[in-house]
Amino acid sequence: MASQPKAPKKTTGRRDELLRIGVATLTEKGFHNTSIDELALAAGVPKGSFAYYFGSKDAYTVEVIETYGQYFVKKLDRILTNQEFKPLDRLKVFADEAAHGMEKYSFRRGCLVGSLAQELGALDDRIRSVLLETLQTWQGRIRTCLDEAKAAGDLLPDADTPELARLFWYTWEGAVLAAKLERSRAPLDIVSEAFQRQLVSPASNKG
Repeated sequence: MASQPKAPKKTTGRRDELLRIGVATLTEKGFHNTSIDELALAAGVPKGSFAYYFGSKDAYTVEVIETYGQYFVKKLDRILTNQEFKPLDRLKVFADEAAHGMEKYSFRRGCLVGSLAQELGALDDRIRSVLLETLQTWQGRIRTCLDEAKAAGDLLPDADTPELARLFWYTWEGAVLAAKLERSRAPLDIVSEAFQRQLVSPASNKG
């Protein structure tokens, strides 16, 4: 006999707090270095509440990734749709804001998606899938910005914006890792500037 689907857990302040703490803690420490006891203690909830809300650490991690992805999409939308700046300049604004964010936390925190992809991407297929979906959503936001730049004549007419958007995130995630290792924003600035040099069309350099 097929099991009945479980009713969705109600959103509660404690559940949301566990997700918020998970975003910060897993970004800084990773999956394997973070225990359920630590998360429950930080949220001020019994360990049993963690199991009630999420069932398992893997299921919890999936929701943490989704929470982080939703937060980051809002950030991307705020920056990449800002009509006060030209499309390519919005990418510079994003890179600068991200660098300031890493400086704020003394380069202890990077990108949750990039960190967990390295740690868990080859181990858990469900987590790998949600990481990939999140990254592809971010790539889509960059592509939209690049398409706008292309329409404005700031990119070459034959620029492959889907490929460029993928290139941006692949190089950016590497720069985030290097920034943590070096404890410096220099890798982020190098990637941002190199990407801009590759993008600019001859026409956009005139006048």
